[in-house]
Amino acid sequence: MGIEIDFVDFNNNEAVLSKLVAAGDKTKLIWLETPTNPTLKVTDIEKVSTITKRFNPNALLAVDNTFCSPYFQNPLEHGADIVVHSVTKYINGHSDVVMGVVCTNSEDIYTQLRFTQNGVGAVPSPFDCYLAHRGLKTLHLRMEAAARNANAIAMFLEGHKGVTKVVYPGLKSHPQHDIATRQQHGYGAMVTFYCIGEREQSAIVLQNLRVFALAESLGAVESLAECPSLMTHASVPDEQRELLGIDDTLIRLSVGVESCADLIADLDHALNAALKSTKQNSFLPQSNSSGNDGQSYWEW
Repeated sequence: MGIEIDFVDFNNNEAVLSKLVAAGDKTKLIWLETPTNPTLKVTDIEKVSTITKRFNPNALLAVDNTFCSPYFQNPLEHGADIVVHSVTKYINGHSDVVMGVVCTNSEDIYTQLRFTQNGVGAVPSPFDCYLAHRGLKTLHLRMEAAARNANAIAMFLEGHKGVTKVVYPGLKSHPQHDIATRQQHGYGAMVTFYCIGEREQSAIVLQNLRVFALAESLGAVESLAECPSLMTHASVPDEQRELLGIDDTLIRLSVGVESCADLIADLDHALNAALKSTKQNSFLPQSNSSGNDGQSYWEW
């Protein structure tokens, strides 16, 4: 099709600039997601828009806003030309619709999108539209409740011995916390953390959760947990996952609207089970080097 794609770190302004300058007017679309899935990196949309418009005014900036929803972030206000959402997630909010939406404040882009939609027949069913409209009516209630839970859970996880790192834009420890505070109206309900140990421990965490369901989706009223390296991002090559910081101990949470106390108790139980497994392993006999008689021996 003659389409070329380049990947760039949007938190590195020089990298964005160098890519735009090198490509010249060949760049037609810049696509970014903020916060990103699953590492929750936050991009300064206005800064990327300013750089784009200065060095390639004909290029369009599209932002995937699924993780924040329209309630917590409005990229068009920060210079984006196009905003996309997976309606399946927060906008619908009940895990019973598969749909997407494209938004723009440009009449020209809107006309082109409508022409394409009409040509390819990308029209949702009336019943799916009814379900999405039903969900939209409670978007503000669900986002506020889920974000409150997520913030409390993130703070809880930061103090747990079974966790090595927590990533949540609402925490001051987040590298782009200031950008999120300035750009978003809330910090969202997605929380990522790295559990202690290795793949065995992350599996123990997921196996011991009772309130959180093990599933790949997100953005609904129920809380979900998953291990991206083995599930949503399993198809990403190992070296790329390592570069992105997606290892086997990373667990992604989509926090719902259940009782916050129940959710925290559930995570505490699961993490303690993982902690217990590391302590049990430390008491197993370990093979040592061979003795003088040439036979191996074991040490406790």
